[in-house]
Amino acid sequence: METKEIQKLIDYISKSDLDEVNIETSELKLHIKRHTGATVQTTQLAAAPAPAALPAAPAAEAPAPVVENPNAGLIEVKSPMIGTFYRAAGPGKPNFKEIGDNMAEGDVICIVEAMKLFNEIEAEVSGKIVKILVDDASPVEFDQPLYLVDPS
Repeated sequence: METKEIQKLIDYISKSDLDEVNIETSELKLHIKRHTGATVQTTQLAAAPAPAALPAAPAAEAPAPVVENPNAGLIEVKSPMIGTFYRAAGPGKPNFKEIGDNMAEGDVICIVEAMKLFNEIEAEVSGKIVKILVDDASPVEFDQPLYLVDPS
């Protein structure tokens, strides 16, 4: 298992409800545990080439002070598919929506290109765009937040 694969696994686990994962192969033993702090233990079992070393897990620190979420009350507009995010219909054309613009249900707010198909993404909520979370022509994942919208 390579370092990138281990990091992806850690990221996946951090977003899931899992608290502990054990993986054991002929070359590697991996134990990931999430409770108060992140713990990652790896053991090289065989004399095979070792994967690149992982950065040490940070020591458990005092809990962070509770900070009010500045995005409370805002709605995330998420990508319905994996693809490439475009803010405009084409090069040189105006963006569908800008920060501060109002949008209504059914308005086209962006395009997500998937497998050479350009899919117009329509708003499912009405409100004012507060923040655009993705850069133009960037890859996006399924369910990745694209916009923050104030519904009031």
